[in-house]
Amino acid sequence: MSSSTGILDPGDTRPHAVAEFGAWLALQWELALAPVSAAELVRTEGGPQAALAASGRPRRGRRQPAVADVLAKLRRIGARGIPLDSAAYPPRLARLSDPSPLLLVRGDVESLRAPCVAIVGSRAATAYGLATARALARDLARAGAVVVSGLALGIDAAAHRGALEAGGRTIAVLACGPDRIYPERHRELAERIAQDGAVVSELPVGTSPLPPFFPLRNRLISGLSSAVVIVEARERSGSLITARHAADQGVDVFAVPGPLSAPTSIGPNRLLRDGAGVALEAADVLDGLGLAAAPDPPTAAVVEKGPADSGVRKRCEPVLAELSRERATRDELARRLGRRPDQLALDLLELELAGEIVRDRDGRWGRAPRGR
Repeated sequence: MSSSTGILDPGDTRPHAVAEFGAWLALQWELALAPVSAAELVRTEGGPQAALAASGRPRRGRRQPAVADVLAKLRRIGARGIPLDSAAYPPRLARLSDPSPLLLVRGDVESLRAPCVAIVGSRAATAYGLATARALARDLARAGAVVVSGLALGIDAAAHRGALEAGGRTIAVLACGPDRIYPERHRELAERIAQDGAVVSELPVGTSPLPPFFPLRNRLISGLSSAVVIVEARERSGSLITARHAADQGVDVFAVPGPLSAPTSIGPNRLLRDGAGVALEAADVLDGLGLAAAPDPPTAAVVEKGPADSGVRKRCEPVLAELSRERATRDELARRLGRRPDQLALDLLELELAGEIVRDRDGRWGRAPRGR
């Protein structure tokens, strides 16, 4: 291993380190979509080069990019590699029958080994679902759990934001390469996640988010976790695939009950009927992790943490004033304020994390409803 930590560093230019990372990247390129075969070959053949030779490569139609180019991209985005045979590989993933041969991770790799809870659900979530996911994630993070989700619109994003609001850690598992973010509008959120948690991909650099990759991604979300919470899910939802993965992996499944007439409640209500645990509050999930719910913070402390503090307040007040008058996309808001769209990115992220603004399905920002 090129590092005593068992983590592959793309900035390590020693020839043996480059060769080792290159061997794992080659195995990933060929067998990332066949993790069962990759794991069996690594364990029986004793390493990535021997495993690749025994696999009968090449299998893919496209030529693998040059290792130097891939390592350069990984350096630019700050991603490191955790190979399957590393002591740093997350134990919960290592126990799976189909573990990833190589994880590419931006951020805190130790968060992958901490007590984790997955929160997933509908992309087209209701206000009830978004608020519930955010509150659950906030309380779980305050108790010390790492919140895992898939960076998708709706429930996933609300869960990530709730954990960040609490000052906790969260993990986003991608269904694309580590250099791609899907959806694109969550690029700023992904950057924030990588600062205090981790953004993880098992797919090669440059891989686009294609439909077959999402079920593959979902097994990692559940595999990293000690419990999975389904907040909202329609009858044929990818979140239910995550729940099935969890059941197969021996991971506890919880669901948030919802109105019988709501399409987004069909999934969780059926899971509850079939024996899933009821998640009414974080304590319902924390008991199984050996963690205790954190006491509610004082009201004054919550107010002081809002975006209205000192310099942040001065910078954000014009944005809040404009959005109080009329909802707007970032570009529209930039024109009204006479600023560049990229200059508004931090303001919008901070206001969203503070629960002051929300974005609708058309990409327009507006003030959050009172009591959200």
